[in-house]
Amino acid sequence: MKILVCGGAGYIGSHLVRELHKVQKHDIVVLDNLSTGHTAAVPKGIPVEHGDIRDKAFLERVFSTHKPEGVFHFSASIEVAQSCVDPLSYYENNVCGTVTLLQAMQKHKAKYFIFSSTAALFGMPERIPIEAEDLTKPINPYGETKLAIEKALHWCDEAFGLKYACLRYFNACGADESGDIGEDHEPESHLIPLVLQVPAGKREKVFIFGDDYPTEDGTCVRDYIHVTDLCVAHIQALDYLVAHNKSERFNLGCGKGYSVKQIIEAARRVTGHPIPAEVKPRRAGDPATLIASSKKAEDVLGWTRKYQSIDDIVASAWKFHQLRPKGFRN
Repeated sequence: MKILVCGGAGYIGSHLVRELHKVQKHDIVVLDNLSTGHTAAVPKGIPVEHGDIRDKAFLERVFSTHKPEGVFHFSASIEVAQSCVDPLSYYENNVCGTVTLLQAMQKHKAKYFIFSSTAALFGMPERIPIEAEDLTKPINPYGETKLAIEKALHWCDEAFGLKYACLRYFNACGADESGDIGEDHEPESHLIPLVLQVPAGKREKVFIFGDDYPTEDGTCVRDYIHVTDLCVAHIQALDYLVAHNKSERFNLGCGKGYSVKQIIEAARRVTGHPIPAEVKPRRAGDPATLIASSKKAEDVLGWTRKYQSIDDIVASAWKFHQLRPKGFRN
């Protein structure tokens, strides 16, 4: 099958391309505007179309040239805090851009859409762990934009038979086992790479935002999933769509949570560095605990996680930081 990976030069997208390339079942094309992606993260020999999903003429050329049957969509703006300050840019990219992409798929009769959604759909959840069918009630523009697309996909299926899988998750982390691709954002906002910047000599200490939450050690608890495990689930979701011709939604996670302090301790064990930490006041809107249940994905897709240990996840990220101390700007 010819596959188009939108955002395929980014963090998760490049790992998906790596896993698809290993399978050797599909012809892969990457589409990326390189605002946060890196061509160095894409395996040699895989074509990269440099452009934006909001550009109708560009998409027309890409779809006419490559004729993809399946599309993986990672081309989204993802920073929650930024979405609260600049919501319209998030609606422009995440909603308008995705609608333009879906219009191109409809015109060119692409059949399958794998949507990188978010567990931010659930806002302040009523229960933990969060099940795939739980109530969606986002509390920020980022989550709202993702939910808007999930709703649109339902009607695309009803209207013209587009089959889709929505995959919701919290914290993708870690790096490919080779260490040659990994998480490289500028500026960085995700916890594990921020913590690893201390032993890497890029910052003096890490900040903990609040230590008075109703959790075991007072710091926020989150669900962490290795990026390679996440990508395997995306590939299995495509296989499911092809085999069953039925759209679905899945939550993805590790089934248990780790606190901010536990992540820092794991990084200390892995790196051997003391990693000083300083407590700051809480950030507005941070729930105490967010953990997703993956039972549906496990039962329906047969998905299992290779990376069960948080130390192994952090070690894979640390390997990338050691091999590429300047990221893809080496």
